[in-house]
Amino acid sequence: MIPKPPVGRRRRRKSDKPNPVDVHVGSRVRLRRTLLGMSQERLGEAIGLTFQQVQKYERGANRIGASRLYDLSRVLDVPVSFFFDDIDPAVAAPPTEAASASDEARAEPDPMMRRETLELVRAYYRIPDSQIRRRLFDLTKAIANACAQEG
Repeated sequence: MIPKPPVGRRRRRKSDKPNPVDVHVGSRVRLRRTLLGMSQERLGEAIGLTFQQVQKYERGANRIGASRLYDLSRVLDVPVSFFFDDIDPAVAAPPTEAASASDEARAEPDPMMRRETLELVRAYYRIPDSQIRRRLFDLTKAIANACAQEG
């Protein structure tokens, strides 16, 4: 017989989706690690974990405890608050019946989680000349603004 979790506490089944806050925090870990050019293996070694555990954290499959979040902030050289920056208040709020499956279907995936975005940012920071980087940044913004005005 499978033991039941304590009353008032429900364990997540494999079929359950990760908590959106855990997914957001994990994506911020991945973003920062990638921006630093650090591998999952190297991050894991720095905080005493395997790269598989780092993968689970980054996907939001496993929750990151407070002490581990503190360790990550030190190794990744960011304040703990970094992991919660830019979180959508709707994501952080408890789920309601008003949130429907159609809302989920319409939600676009976080562009910061796309490999293309991360590769672009890493390539940008590999440009050694800060003036060239700034000109590229300004050019990119100008193109995006022009496209937004057309659409």
